[in-house]
Amino acid sequence: MRASLASTIAVTCAAVLALPVSLAAPVAASAPPALARPPAVAALPPAPELPGSTQSLPLAPLGGTSRALGGGAGGAGVQGLGRRDVRPFSLVGVVWDDPGAVLRGTVQVRTRATGGGTWSEWQDVETHNDEHGADPGTAEGAGRVLKGSTAPLWVGDSDGVEIRVRGEEKLPGGLRLELVDPGEAPETRAGTATDPGLDSGADSGADSGSAAPPRTRAGAASGPVSGSDSGARAGSASGSASGPSSGTGPGTDAAEMTEAAAEAARTAAETAREAAEGEWGTRLAPYGSAWVPALAKEAEAAGETEGVTAVAETAQSSVKQPAARPYIGPRPKIVTRQGWGADERIREKGFVYTKTIKVAFVHHSATGNNYSCSQAPAVLRGIYRYHVKSSGWRDIGYNFAVDKCGNIYEGRAGGVTKPVLGAHTLGFNVDSMGIAVLGTFGSSTPPAAAVTAVARLTAWKLGLHGIDPKGSTYLVSGGGNLYKKGTRVRFHTIAGHRDGFATECPGARLYGRLGSARTSSAKYQGRH
Repeated sequence: MRASLASTIAVTCAAVLALPVSLAAPVAASAPPALARPPAVAALPPAPELPGSTQSLPLAPLGGTSRALGGGAGGAGVQGLGRRDVRPFSLVGVVWDDPGAVLRGTVQVRTRATGGGTWSEWQDVETHNDEHGADPGTAEGAGRVLKGSTAPLWVGDSDGVEIRVRGEEKLPGGLRLELVDPGEAPETRAGTATDPGLDSGADSGADSGSAAPPRTRAGAASGPVSGSDSGARAGSASGSASGPSSGTGPGTDAAEMTEAAAEAARTAAETAREAAEGEWGTRLAPYGSAWVPALAKEAEAAGETEGVTAVAETAQSSVKQPAARPYIGPRPKIVTRQGWGADERIREKGFVYTKTIKVAFVHHSATGNNYSCSQAPAVLRGIYRYHVKSSGWRDIGYNFAVDKCGNIYEGRAGGVTKPVLGAHTLGFNVDSMGIAVLGTFGSSTPPAAAVTAVARLTAWKLGLHGIDPKGSTYLVSGGGNLYKKGTRVRFHTIAGHRDGFATECPGARLYGRLGSARTSSAKYQGRH
């Protein structure tokens, strides 16, 4: 009996792993209501256990004269930490208790490279990060675990840190330094092709490249990450998202073991049913793939975008545009969450959608430009962990990310073709998507490959919703520092973050390239 049950479980779990990836196109007749969670699909099976951790260190007042103050006097408006050894990390940020409080001042860190003993110069951390996040009044925007936060800064492999925070006024309470270890690239899962073919060049964002690919760890995880509140794991001994795996030690009752095994089988079967019968119908790639392959415009027009044409034609007719054919750009290659190594257990369970996508807001991540394209998946894992574990968001805020070599990455979970509600442009997350170009572009020029990738991505994704990249449309403000709640605002369909909020994002240099991105995006759609 026990052998038969084990065999049944193994077959069921194998069936789950063979399922197609859940990346359905938005179909008007079955689109979920705005801000609603699909009743059947809570989440796909989470990834195997992945490494990664966060150290959270409370800051303290810095008094007198010290190296941390640059030789100046301390005071109530200065907090920090002196040089110290810490566990390895690669990304830093500062958080505080009240998400409504603003840190007006400067934050600077210096770090020591792992194993080398060399300390960096002081680096500025972007303090203005409140313009990112969920809209006011939404479930995510009013979450009890939300923290105020700076932007994260990528510093590379480090094992020593020093920080100083100078306030122009009283500093927010509960300041803490967050040191994020994104973990190593996961190993290749047996039997799954996972090489995302990251481009390591800097010319056009082509699909081929030689960067070291992210891989997925083989085998199932032994237990959930501490503090995780999401996701039942297919093939685990329990359907619980927060408790440990069922034990099999000497004290475990045989009946409990049988029930646990049966529950595992039921969980795997339910996951299989949801993936096969739910709204995950379009097969862009096999389940577990590290990337969604690029698709030529001819193939897309021949039927690969089935279910999208009606949406595009309806949207175009509503603004009195020709609807003879949908203007949908060729689908670019997209590295999936599996491909960049997202640990699905740390995000909040389930997905949240908006009605459609009318505007693509372009951001810079403000994490600095000191990364290689082969490190971009680690940068994303760091941002993801910082958004969720440090800032208290339900998932990474951006819908997509683009690295300096033009590689495109899936961001917030829910399906790359779907109108997933993000947390990127405070007040205007509804009916929009957020694209983060990894880097800081206030005074640095964005690589041409990154701008090209933005054009390719928007040509496809806006095209799915019948949107002209060179056009304009209206969104209603959910509240912010530039437009009051309820204000109807006109935007370019490819807009910069600063168009909806008083912020420097996406940086002056990247903002200046958006006109070129609009023109290229329209050409990719076949518009003249």
